Amino acid sequence: MPESVSAVEGAEVVFRLGDAAHAFPGVRLWQELGLPAELLEFKPVEYGWELRLPRPSVHRMEYLFDIADLGMRTDPTNPRVVGGAFGEHSWLPLPGYVEPAWIGLEPIASTLTPLAVESPVGQVDVQVWAPDGIAPAFELPLLLSHDGPEFASYAGLTHYAGAMIASGSLPPFRLALVRPTARNLWYAANPQYATALTQHVVPAVQAQYQSRRPVMMGASLGALAALHAEWAFPNTFSGLFLQSGSFFTPATDPQESKFEYFAEVTAFVEQVLTATAAPSTPAVAMTAGTTEENVHNNRVLAARLAELGLDAVLDETPDMHNFTAWRDVLDPDLTKLLRQTWGGADGTGTGRVGGAGA
Repeated sequence: MPESVSAVEGAEVVFRLGDAAHAFPGVRLWQELGLPAELLEFKPVEYGWELRLPRPSVHRMEYLFDIADLGMRTDPTNPRVVGGAFGEHSWLPLPGYVEPAWIGLEPIASTLTPLAVESPVGQVDVQVWAPDGIAPAFELPLLLSHDGPEFASYAGLTHYAGAMIASGSLPPFRLALVRPTARNLWYAANPQYATALTQHVVPAVQAQYQSRRPVMMGASLGALAALHAEWAFPNTFSGLFLQSGSFFTPATDPQESKFEYFAEVTAFVEQVLTATAAPSTPAVAMTAGTTEENVHNNRVLAARLAELGLDAVLDETPDMHNFTAWRDVLDPDLTKLLRQTWGGADGTGTGRVGGAGA
């Protein structure tokens, strides 16, 4: 192995950058693990720059090089690059990491159709993914996704859908990819957006595609918005898949206090945490990274939902707050929720269905 290549070496992760002339004034590591700043400064070595860190307790690590005077860069020594909402990141697999098996499966043939929906927050753009050869008038289960186009691009959500159907792991279903135009405004416990989603988007999709047992999924603020919509309009969804939800409270998330809609988010979460009864009881599956900031508020919320009588399960995964982490737990976590909500592979069983949409 060339000495200037970043790699996992025993109990350490070693980051290297070739610059024998030391033309760079300095190099720091950008990472999302919350490591102390004093540990992230590269040291000059013969071939350039090097940083050694104790191997973190995650299965994969995303990072960037912050080069003085040049800014953030991916690691030129590492061919592994992953896209995301904030651009490309380099990443390293750590011992124990295995990519999902469904990535290698051939998906069924499908069609993606745009659908524009007028609503109280303006036009909501939706793309409906549907298996080929099944008429829109034929009733199928429906999965809706906040940040849908991003989930398709960065987490392979449409490939997951096609692969799960092709393998017989899930019954045929349709998937509505919801694109946010004003993400923070819409998703931060916004009553107008909850109305738009439940009273306009869902009915518009169902008007064109006969649907049953709708399940709503989202990550980060998208997870918060999914729960908020079901709380405000009970029994819209039969299931909720909430990943790394931004369920902020002043106690668990003081670092988020400068977020422009912090008051709106914390007010809604407080409403849930102090409720004496839940307005509906959809099946709920939650996921969060074991080392991400949101894991603390997710633990609090999951425990409270269970106390309120919801079938709510939190699965913590050794990763962080990113699309690949969310992708890697679609199966089994989303698969299990959809089977539970929709029934067996033929879509008929009863499962545990909490919403009137069943």
